Amino acid sequence: MPRYRLTLEWDGRPYMGWQRQEHGPSVQQALEEAAARITEHDVTAIAAGRTDAGVHARAMPVHFDSEKALTPFRMMEALNAQLRPHPIAVIDCREANAEWHARFSCTGRIYDYLIINRRPPLTLEAGMAWRVTHDLDAEAMHEAAQRLVGQHDFTTFRSAHCQSASPVKTLDRLDVARTTDRIMIRAEARSFLHHQVRSMVGCLMMVGRGQWSADDLSSALVAADRQALGQNAPPDGLYFVGARYE
Repeated sequence: MPRYRLTLEWDGRPYMGWQRQEHGPSVQQALEEAAARITEHDVTAIAAGRTDAGVHARAMPVHFDSEKALTPFRMMEALNAQLRPHPIAVIDCREANAEWHARFSCTGRIYDYLIINRRPPLTLEAGMAWRVTHDLDAEAMHEAAQRLVGQHDFTTFRSAHCQSASPVKTLDRLDVARTTDRIMIRAEARSFLHHQVRSMVGCLMMVGRGQWSADDLSSALVAADRQALGQNAPPDGLYFVGARYE
């Protein structure tokens, strides 16, 4: 029984996130139904991480097992045909050994968050970025972001619905860089809490706007209290962009 290792790209706007939900469509459901039509049996697809409603993916690793053996190229072509008109694409497909697991073999996850800092409304990227109309100081945001790097109790930046066993996570990287009116924030860690990236971005935006200082961000972190959160960024600008494996 071959195990297929996929890389998926999707527009998250129509979905409740990656994971199957009773109250709305999900990327997992769309993929599993497409795969079942090809393999002629039920399929369970496992992803490297979960994403919230409205969050996008550029390169999400996924695996599933099939009783029908197709070449990776044929499986990719068949899946993309069956996924239409969903805004989901299989951009890579290969066979993996039975021990490889998209989630449990993963040693690091990478997210990008895109802020477009301008007054005019978004047209081409509406729903794909967070438009912030007030001038933002990206250098101040980057300097403050380094206060969050390392191992911390991230309770302040954790959703009340988070199912993680512990709020303690190790953030390996949190960089902020500006190109013209585009501010990109990259976060890397072995794993993240529910809403952690969006919560960090929301508070960094406040630093960039001058509402918070780096010390205010540190105080919010040390508080380990969701009530200390400044702002939660919308899902629009968040992208799962990669995963690391040994």
